[in-house]
Amino acid sequence: MDHSVRSPCVSNCKLDENEICGGCFRTLDEVIFWSSSTNEEKQAIIDRITPLKEAKAKHKK
Repeated sequence: MDHSVRSPCVSNCKLDENEICGGCFRTLDEVIFWSSSTNEEKQAIIDRITPLKEAKAKHKK
């Protein structure tokens, strides 16, 4: 069974002026190095971006 942390990519890539993706909220470096990151590093990214994604979802309502 694969226990890899899934990419948060939503195929809506658009970097802002701070090189943050508007679709998944990862930094450009996080996107570039995702495939070579450990599961612990990936989970830390997910933990950081989850509140941002939730805030965006609330704002859309």
